[in-house]
Parts: sequence; C-alpha cells; structure tokens
Amino acid sequence: MFRSRSKEEKAPTGKVTADLSKQPRDPQAPKGRPTPKRSDAQTQRRRASSGAPTDRKEAAKRQREARRADMARQREALASGDERYLPVRDKGPVRRFVRDFVDSRFCIAEYFLPLAVIILILSVIQVQNIQNISLLLWLGVIVLIVVDSIGLGFRLKKQLAQRFPDTPKRGAVAYGLMRTLQMRRLRLPKPQVKRGERP
Repeated sequence: MFRSRSKEEKAPTGKVTADLSKQPRDPQAPKGRPTPKRSDAQTQRRRASSGAPTDRKEAAKRQREARRADMARQREALASGDERYLPVRDKGPVRRFVRDFVDSRFCIAEYFLPLAVIILILSVIQVQNIQNISLLLWLGVIVLIVVDSIGLGFRLKKQLAQRFPDTPKRGAVAYGLMRTLQMRRLRLPKPQVKRGERP
C-alpha cells in the first residue's frame, strides 16, 4: 500500500507530460502560475499607463536623454544668461551681481594667459638680456595681478554687504576672482554688461 512506484510505472507519466506540453493550451485550463495580488496588478497597470519604464535598459535610456536635454538647456542658458537653467553655482541674484561687477571692470588677471605665453617664448630665447627681461616681466605680472585682485576683492565685498545685507554670500568673492582669470570673451555665463557700465 505504501510502497513506492517502480521505474516502469513512472516512465509513462513523463511521456504524457511531454506530449501535453506540445499541444495548444485550452483557454479554460489553469494558467500554471499564481494570480497576482490586486495591489501588484494595479501597480503594473499604473506603470503601463503612466509611461514609466518597464525595465532597467529603458530607464537608463530615458535618464541619458533627460541628462542630455538638461545639458543642452544649460549650454543655452550659459550663452544667454537665462537664470532658470543655469548651473547651481551660477544661480541667484548675488552671483549675478558678482558677474556684472567683474564684467564691468578692466582686470589685469584676464590677460594672464596671453602674457604667460609671451613671457614663456621670451624665456626660451638663448639671449641673457632677453631672459632677464622675461623674468622681470613674469614677476611684474604676478605682483600686478595679486594687487589688482586684492583691491577688487575688497570693493566687491563692500558692495555685496551694502546690496545684500541679509543674503548668504559664501564663496561669492572667490567666484568673482575666478571669473577675472578668464578672458572676457570666453567667460560663461556670457557677460551681460559692457565695460564701465554700472551693475
């Protein structure tokens, strides 16, 4: 009564299963998997109707496209000065004032790169007098840039304290000094004021 079946009895069952799998499935027959919970089914329906990605590849593709669109908007904003799409470090009235303050003035630091190239070329020439002149020029340029930057930093800090007394101004002066090191035409966001114009 409780003995196990012999191998001969088990074999036909396997054949029958194989034969059944080849036949087309009856729509009224059991589906062979558990019915999903109502909450799971609703979640799947919502995801399908909302257009949310169904797999990781689709989600990654959408993320890349969104990132690409954001970067394109940021590039346009950097060229036009549109505040809405600027990067976080350039946003806000304080940063805008700092940019305008720096762009309205002539700064020696913005000519640092062209002057450095000229001094480097002069220092390569194998004439003692020219090499001495290039060394003096190098020291002179560095001293002028440091003095100009210190003066600009003090004036900028004073103007910020007057115009934005209650607004956080952390890093604003350093932001302005870094902007002076870039040539005016290469600055991003693009300058919105002319030289000599009051911000």
